[in-house]
Amino acid sequence: MVKNLIDSLRDLLPIIVVIAFFQMVVLQQPFPNLTELFGGLLAVVAGLALFMQGLNLSLFPVGEGMAEAFARKGSVFWIMTFAFALGFGTTVAEPALIAVSGEAAKVKAAAGLLADTEAAKNTYATGLRYTVAVSVGLALVVGVLRIIKGWAIHKIIIAGYLTIVTLTQFAPREIIGIAYDSGGVTTSTITVPLVTALGIGLSTVIKGRNPMIDGFGLIAFASLFPIAFVLLYGMVV
Repeated sequence: MVKNLIDSLRDLLPIIVVIAFFQMVVLQQPFPNLTELFGGLLAVVAGLALFMQGLNLSLFPVGEGMAEAFARKGSVFWIMTFAFALGFGTTVAEPALIAVSGEAAKVKAAAGLLADTEAAKNTYATGLRYTVAVSVGLALVVGVLRIIKGWAIHKIIIAGYLTIVTLTQFAPREIIGIAYDSGGVTTSTITVPLVTALGIGLSTVIKGRNPMIDGFGLIAFASLFPIAFVLLYGMVV
């Protein structure tokens, strides 16, 4: 735990130096509420340390263990089902996605493109969240198929971005920015550890697969698919 605290402080140090430099040298102003700022910094360091401890103790071992167990079971159907459920479940619970979808609904309502009522905004935000969640679930299914079949990742990525560029030409302008941001917010604190563990676990057990070559890449699909699906969501809704 002490090592995690030291590592968290070291990781945050560049951010602290940048903020301190611009506040004191460029703006030439003292820090407001220095005591609260210091307390908040300590809370962030402790939170990151606890989060890393939790990943190492539970999320990574559980994700890798379940992936290995499904692979040994030899049922492609259950591996696919697990991958979809994992992608969908972690994305629906992703705090960053909840925040972005809520803000998107508020801005859309303020622009007069959506009824300015709580029910309408909640419906739009929920639809956006579930669209992204389904897309991540399908992305993991494709990623697992890639590991099983040994497909080249660059071909799938190229085809995916060509699809996105094409869809961008037809999607409403108001949804394009949200769509591209959706690809980033899905790969955050909850999704990344479990998805990474899934890929490494499967590629470790499946014969002929290399965890270093085949175990990574699922996060790329989880970033790619939501963009296309949200563009389609904007075109339909």
